[in-house]
Amino acid sequence: MGGSDSEVEKKKVLALAPIAKPLAGKKLSKRTLKLVRKAAQHKCLKRGVKEVVKSIRRGHKGLCVIAGNISPIDVITHVPILCEESDIPYVYVHSKEDLATAGATKRPTCCVLVLTKPTKGDLDQGEQEKLKSDYDQVAAEVTEITASLF
Repeated sequence: MGGSDSEVEKKKVLALAPIAKPLAGKKLSKRTLKLVRKAAQHKCLKRGVKEVVKSIRRGHKGLCVIAGNISPIDVITHVPILCEESDIPYVYVHSKEDLATAGATKRPTCCVLVLTKPTKGDLDQGEQEKLKSDYDQVAAEVTEITASLF
């Protein structure tokens, strides 16, 4: 019943939406999910399509991470367009379950927006610097991947 890791990986690739570009590779996926985990701990994360769209429209800047295995895909097709209009880097990861786990929720999540600072309150300087450096590193890689696509 369990199946091997390669079978699970094949299922993830088969469930991937055709619009899931730029798709993060294994290394970038791991780094991105780690950033999402840190952002969730520091309350610098917006989860779900509704919250993400609201934050983008209000002018918040960050990194948008979108799950690639969403069905129906129509639920998130407008998010990349909003991100491009607002100059927000975005990247797709393979699975909504992995994204939810990293974002500290049990419910599978379509997309999250990683903010550089929390919406309420402040972080101490050291934590802020660590989060900002991780964010900058991932954002740079995402921008590089996006540039190679177009």
